Amino acid sequence: VPPVSYMHICETESFSMGVFLLRSGACIPLHDHPGMNGMLKVLYGTLRIACMDTLPPAAAAPPPAAAAGPCHRALFRSRQHYTPASPPCLLSPHTDNLHQIDAVDGPAAFLDILAPPYDPQHGRDCHYYRLLEGPPPPAGAEPPGLPREVWLMETPQAADFWCGGEPYPGPRVCL
Repeated sequence: VPPVSYMHICETESFSMGVFLLRSGACIPLHDHPGMNGMLKVLYGTLRIACMDTLPPAAAAPPPAAAAGPCHRALFRSRQHYTPASPPCLLSPHTDNLHQIDAVDGPAAFLDILAPPYDPQHGRDCHYYRLLEGPPPPAGAEPPGLPREVWLMETPQAADFWCGGEPYPGPRVCL
């Protein structure tokens, strides 16, 4: 049984719409939406969403030596809980475009709308990342606050993450 399932509702050249279903404790790993806008609205359960912005290359401190792949600077902007009562989580090509989504305290579901949709032939393919953290803070010290600059290493899709498909049982969407 996959940790995450997707119910495809509809897709055009302009947008895609579907519902993600996450099992209790499931995680959609840190990933991007290149050149895309998006809206994520929790329908059931609680999600913790960590959002980041890509930053341009700069003469900043180099990435940690443990990096084994391409690295990118990012601004870790927020880590918030979302419920059905919360406003949607919005992303744009430049703001909150990278995120990780975790189901908290049980299963969760969310409506996902992306505009335009993923399309590798037009440079809109999904990339996965790992947050490169420095050493943990000393015992009793506060973890670093947000927002803060971080390094991300591009990685292949994690072996323990896959997304299954479920049929959409709702009304037919006509455009």
